[in-house]
Amino acid sequence: MDIFEVVKDAATIGISGHIRPDGDCVGSVMGLYLYLKKACPRAKVEVMLEKPADVFACIKGIEEIHTDYVSDVERYDVFFALDGAKDRLGEAEKFFDGAKKKVNIDHHISNKGCGDVNYIMPKASSTSELIYDVIADKSLLDTEIAKALYIGIIHDTGVLQYSNTAPSTLKAAAELISYGFDFSRLIDETFYEKTYVQNQILGRALLESILFMNGKCVVSMVDKKTMNFYEVEPHDLEGIVSQLRNTKGVECAIFMYQTDTLEYKVSLRSNGKVDVAKVASFFGGGGHVRAAGATMQGTFHDIVNNLSAQIAIQLKA
Repeated sequence: MDIFEVVKDAATIGISGHIRPDGDCVGSVMGLYLYLKKACPRAKVEVMLEKPADVFACIKGIEEIHTDYVSDVERYDVFFALDGAKDRLGEAEKFFDGAKKKVNIDHHISNKGCGDVNYIMPKASSTSELIYDVIADKSLLDTEIAKALYIGIIHDTGVLQYSNTAPSTLKAAAELISYGFDFSRLIDETFYEKTYVQNQILGRALLESILFMNGKCVVSMVDKKTMNFYEVEPHDLEGIVSQLRNTKGVECAIFMYQTDTLEYKVSLRSNGKVDVAKVASFFGGGGHVRAAGATMQGTFHDIVNNLSAQIAIQLKA
């Protein structure tokens, strides 16, 4: 795909990503936005997205995001759904559905494509890497576009250490840092650095984690009462499940936080023996072989029991 060929005749272009946007979602959305602003100077380009975490304030144009999902464009000529299918766009789904041309770019294996134009590459490290790939004219890249895409790549690859990191990923990352931004500082400030409260809730989650299935699985949960006590938002909980996965002997880590009465957002991470995308898909979620998630209903113990049954099938196999 050459992204310019998709949008070259468009007067209005919209871009959105999934609810609760993570680093790859924010990086790919903003990287594409900054590129299209340069490639299509006469077009009106807008981003609809939930407010990103403060750590992404370093990305140029982040303040231009329509977090209120309000636009004076009645029907976009082209609308992009990035890093997920349209059912994860939240309030932006109506703009996607109403667009003259719908484009879906993603790397999640559970996404079968929901656009008129689909670029779904499950083997790619991140949607940000895919955006880099579809920019055929690399002469339009600049430091700010490169920075946004690099952030997306490092967040979805765990700073290039997860198994989804391929030679093509390293090549893309190398070419992006050639634009001269301080990539080391960027990694520290957007990936590793945590606030005092984020460290507190991480400590609490680790302290209250439970090993089960003969030490092959570990689970932790944060309820609404605890989140309110520490005054944390969902984005403050990012990284907890990955830390749980690092527990010696563990094949599958589960972290969940309460979103409503008897409702939890569940994150799953695997060390290779369990395909957590299959587990998540069974419960209406999705993701990757080693990183997936779903929203589930029930008590904490009900959800753990239901997940355990699906995980056990794979561990026995």
